[in-house]
Amino acid sequence: MSTFIEASAAIAATASVGSGTRIWHQAQLADGVVVGENCVIGKGVYLGVGSVVGDRVKIQNGCGVFGAQVGDDVLLAPGVYLLEDPAPRASRPDGFLKGADDWRRVPVTVAQGATIGANCTIAPGVTVGRYAMVAIGSAVHRDVPDHGLVAGNPARQVGWVCACGTRLTDTLTCPGCPATYASGDHGLTAVNQS
Repeated sequence: MSTFIEASAAIAATASVGSGTRIWHQAQLADGVVVGENCVIGKGVYLGVGSVVGDRVKIQNGCGVFGAQVGDDVLLAPGVYLLEDPAPRASRPDGFLKGADDWRRVPVTVAQGATIGANCTIAPGVTVGRYAMVAIGSAVHRDVPDHGLVAGNPARQVGWVCACGTRLTDTLTCPGCPATYASGDHGLTAVNQS
């Protein structure tokens, strides 16, 4: 499949777009952005300086990704913001507007297969684990473990999810597929997966 970039999209000269990726209306890719193969970048998405997006990623309309590392097979639903500035201010103490070199970048990491629901905000430096799910409208200030299900503002863990996206039972089995899981240091690991 060939790459498609809609005419109103703004792609920096130093950005890289993989084969088969589709970039829609008014999307902006800043300097140094890397987008993998077979991705969908929705209308009005902003990918900030240095953002890296894996393969088969869907970033839906109106998302803002600021310097984040986004793994393969991730879904960012409409209106998601991945922030990188832990101390945002418009100006410096000397009264001048802050410039690109006036802050410390602490990017978000979203690991393989994770889903972040619509209108979520992920704070600088947070890692969202493999196949984790962040519920609609959540504000995430702490790391989310692999397969963790978090919700709320501030987000708290409310359960576990399978790689297929189904919420796991209390015995860490998936009612949607034959997968079972065991608890580990960074969340869950598959014991038996379809």
